[in-house]
Amino acid sequence: MCRHLRLASALGSVAREMTDPQAESRQADGSDSLSFQHESVMAAEVLDALAPCPPGPVLDATVGGGGHAALLLDARPDLSVVGLDRDDDALAASSERLASFGSRALLHRSAFGELGPTLDGLGVGPLSGFLFDLGVSSPQIDVADRGFSYREAGPLDMRMDRRQPFTADDVVNGYPEADLARLLSENADERHARRIARSVVAARPVRDTAALADLVRSAIPAPARRTGGHPAKRTFQAIRIEVNDELGQLAGALDEAIGRLRPGGRGAVLSYHSGEDRIVKARFDHAATGGCACPSRLPCACGAVPVATLPRRSARTPASGESERNPRAASARLRVLERLDASGSE
Repeated sequence: MCRHLRLASALGSVAREMTDPQAESRQADGSDSLSFQHESVMAAEVLDALAPCPPGPVLDATVGGGGHAALLLDARPDLSVVGLDRDDDALAASSERLASFGSRALLHRSAFGELGPTLDGLGVGPLSGFLFDLGVSSPQIDVADRGFSYREAGPLDMRMDRRQPFTADDVVNGYPEADLARLLSENADERHARRIARSVVAARPVRDTAALADLVRSAIPAPARRTGGHPAKRTFQAIRIEVNDELGQLAGALDEAIGRLRPGGRGAVLSYHSGEDRIVKARFDHAATGGCACPSRLPCACGAVPVATLPRRSARTPASGESERNPRAASARLRVLERLDASGSE
């Protein structure tokens, strides 16, 4: 079957899954398992973005439950997937989900910030494509004991890699007030960062996620609590990003992945808040301009050499139907890049 027909078949499969909320939960044996399964965000758009990839290995730097990887492997028999994740539950779920693809799916426990040494250690050569699906997944939020949820009581944990000693408790009960306010502002654009930080510090020790959520709700002025979703959403997001150093390792990981693409290879990134998207846009723009700092209306005189092109300058967003069906998708932004060859041609 030719490539475009396989892609059309895969897109049809995506459409069927969207009408059946349990489709992703069904395992090969026909049983239902909700462990680390959720609807893959912008699945059709991701498949479309990676469709032009040449044959070879595709890096899924945040493989999660393996949803995007399974769709890609099914659509393109000439591709393999190297899936990385630092969450052991995610790797267990993706290993089960991708087992039918055999050696075409290679999984490894690693943060995406370590992808260079990891790929070298696995003997993976030039990449045909890459995908980063950033942020936290629904199954992580849904398990109260992981500490990601502001709706249920759980420990102040929020670690994606539970081998690391640093947890949300160290942030909530240990950071000085000024540092806590700073990370709330920088990591989540929280307008009431100072009020929240002051309230948290005054209430220490904060015992669990329910207590933290109540503190945040009380600290935010009543009119602001009535709009924008749960009032603790941004605070929990900011602390999670701090605990897992998500923004700190993103730029370097993107540069590493772009540098490993073969000519014609494509990279796709799904981000879920402005801080992530700013970094993705900046690194993609840098690759597409070669870091040129010349005035935009004048020819480049600095000798910068672009290494990639952007098939679409702006980010894609989910269709309205997906946002309504899957609230996690509502804030998603998809950016795509294509690697040039050494001469600057596609």
